[in-house]
Amino acid sequence: MDSDTYIDDAGLATDSLDDDYDDSAWVDDGTLPAGRYLDRELSWLAFNTRVLELAEDPATPLLERANFLAIFSSNLDEFFMVRIAGLKRRILTGLAVPTNIGVAPTEALAVIQERAHELQARHSLAFRDLVKPALDDAGIHIETWADLGASDREALDDVFASRIFPVLMPLAVDPAHPFPYISGLSLNLSIRVRNPKIGKEEFARLKVPPMLPRFVQLPDNGSGLLRFIPLEDLISNHLNDLFPGMEVLDHHEFRVTRNEDVEVDEDESENLIQTLERELLRRRFGPPIRLEITDDMDELTLSLLVRELDITEQEVYRLPAPLDLGGLFELAKIDRPQLKYRKHVPTTSVSLMPAEPNAAPDIFRSIARQDVLLHHPYESFATSVQAFLEQAAADPNVLAIKQTLYRTSGDSPVVEALIHAAEAGKQVLALVEIKARFDESANISWARKLEKAGVHVVYGLVGLKTHCKLALVIRQEGSKLRHYSHIGTGNYNPKTSRIYEDLGLLTASDTIGKDLTRLFNELSGYAIEKKFKRLLVAPLHLRKGLLKRIHTEAENAKRGLPSGIRIKLNSIVDEAIIDALYRASQAGVPIELLVRGICAIKPGVEGLSENIRVRSILGRYLEHSRIFSFVNGGDPQVYIGSADMMHRNLDRRVEALVRLTSPDHLREIEGIFDLAMSEKTASWRLDSEGNWMRHHLAEDGSPLDDMQNVLMRQIGQRKRSGANR
Repeated sequence: MDSDTYIDDAGLATDSLDDDYDDSAWVDDGTLPAGRYLDRELSWLAFNTRVLELAEDPATPLLERANFLAIFSSNLDEFFMVRIAGLKRRILTGLAVPTNIGVAPTEALAVIQERAHELQARHSLAFRDLVKPALDDAGIHIETWADLGASDREALDDVFASRIFPVLMPLAVDPAHPFPYISGLSLNLSIRVRNPKIGKEEFARLKVPPMLPRFVQLPDNGSGLLRFIPLEDLISNHLNDLFPGMEVLDHHEFRVTRNEDVEVDEDESENLIQTLERELLRRRFGPPIRLEITDDMDELTLSLLVRELDITEQEVYRLPAPLDLGGLFELAKIDRPQLKYRKHVPTTSVSLMPAEPNAAPDIFRSIARQDVLLHHPYESFATSVQAFLEQAAADPNVLAIKQTLYRTSGDSPVVEALIHAAEAGKQVLALVEIKARFDESANISWARKLEKAGVHVVYGLVGLKTHCKLALVIRQEGSKLRHYSHIGTGNYNPKTSRIYEDLGLLTASDTIGKDLTRLFNELSGYAIEKKFKRLLVAPLHLRKGLLKRIHTEAENAKRGLPSGIRIKLNSIVDEAIIDALYRASQAGVPIELLVRGICAIKPGVEGLSENIRVRSILGRYLEHSRIFSFVNGGDPQVYIGSADMMHRNLDRRVEALVRLTSPDHLREIEGIFDLAMSEKTASWRLDSEGNWMRHHLAEDGSPLDDMQNVLMRQIGQRKRSGANR
């Protein structure tokens, strides 16, 4: 798993962390019992606990355990920067409203912080007591300065002098030097020194340079071990070089997390990019919301930090060194294949393979022959979606390309394809969502690059994020224009496509093509959204469409007709959707939910949700696809798309679901749910009290099936056998 992207759209954290308390679209009619929802913030922390459980599990490959520790750390950072920061801001401004379970904001904040304290302590102990000893046993040692002999220290003296010392910037704190600004998520050293001539003690702050490796590798001593020392430990033992003539009395590590939410009033902003750039600059100076310190910090230093940062006691997290275990991402990249998940090479979708073994693939011909359902990362993004766009850019018969870009990689071949198409004289429209959280700067950069190449760049609708994943190609074929479309559940990002599980539909359906044409016209111009034939589109119709289909299942169950609902998504919080599912359960509809992250629904409650089962699957890939499947009296209706069941997805974003119609595709979706919900498949199970219980071992202690490994094998065999879809 690629360490720095597991959380990207979530991410793990970011896709479920938006400041999302607006429940104006729903009113409780009082017909269902109170207390029927789970707290969304605690549910998110439960999700991150599941990530931590993978790190704690000795059956997880060792370097993947280190990776999961880093993922947990990075996830929690974003949780504080967005959710905790947003809640604290609303409390301070008097705008806070009760949480989704009716708890007062101040009480909710206290409970969340208490749980966060518990989790951070557990996370640190997992590294110290579980993963670090296992790394030692595997010949990967994280040393301390005290562990080193004279020859190692001498070698590190040279490393410090030549590669580290020149970039360090110690900052004194005294009447002539005010307390320095501490940037968010930076690792710092607090240092107390004394002038031996006058006996006066002083304080200094030293930022650990983030551009240097977090773990410095020691020279090979012939032992066969890979040995590292944390950068901050190396710096701490060379402080005399930074403060010559002074006595170094004490030093400790600390780290500050700040509010990094961005707010833009689009109605008042004539130039959205310039306004957003100003807000991004302001983000760096958001108020502190968490102070992490090593557990040996003295009270004098702590009181200074608390006073200068204006932080509360509850916002101080005492932890064993090292802080910021996100640095373990570096160690997870060590080239030791036996300590990682077995390498998987994505296969090309069978439906996109040329009929003749030596023939060149023709994406348009394949799509014209039949709709193609793609399942990433088991099937290659590069030989499907990317190839589709690249062929469109090079094809002289292609007249126009229209595409949404929410997040993409730094060296994106998708963006390059759009640029090449524009340079070739095609009409190219790129809808770049510059408000994608933590990708704002990158998207601004790509927007400007696209504009310079002649691409028509637009930024969507005022007040709405454009989160749908759409691409439309218009091609001249004889005397007619033909639409070729892609609608997906994941971003047009070749990098994350290798570690995110997503679905996508490639189709030459004229109906879908016309739907997308109208939708793009709305996003780039002044068209008013209409109903679509094969799409459900937010914010006007998606919630209504899903509620209607849930109601239909309930009515079918009452009449004795076949009924059933299966939903796979990242998060479900929306009260209207949850209440509809409760009523369907009361009517006898069997409901299965596969939820990766936040889940506010309570399954298995007598008289309310006996017919609802909830599972969660985490593993080497981040489960990211969204699927909505309805039995519909025996005529299944199945949708895939970009939307989770969150207020913002349904009310404040442009989202799109597309209905699948191919019998082969419907069977494939059914197979995914059958596998995920099987008693033989490892998963976490949610009970009615909100507890997630891991179910990964059979009665005899043998491991249950890993869903992702099973799918990897099944799709690989499909390729080898030449099966068709």
